[in-house]
Amino acid sequence: MSDASTDRHDEAGRYEIRLQGHLAARWSAWFDGLTVTNKPDGTTVISGPVADQAALHGLLQKARDVGLPLLSVTSVNPDQPEVSTVDPR
Repeated sequence: MSDASTDRHDEAGRYEIRLQGHLAARWSAWFDGLTVTNKPDGTTVISGPVADQAALHGLLQKARDVGLPLLSVTSVNPDQPEVSTVDPR
């Protein structure tokens, strides 16, 4: 493995973790201050900056521990405007 590919995995990034079901907003403190948003489609999106891959794995463990099914983990470009992936129908 080259140094370039290793460095890429250690960089900070912004992520969205989508869970099936709703969490109360107070859970944001447990998820290291990330934003917890309940969507009308019955999902919760946990989003914000994540320091590195180790921190991301820690967040995924916490998501597992709340008992809601994991739907997706998405790396988000910080310059990209927030776009809902919910079908408007």
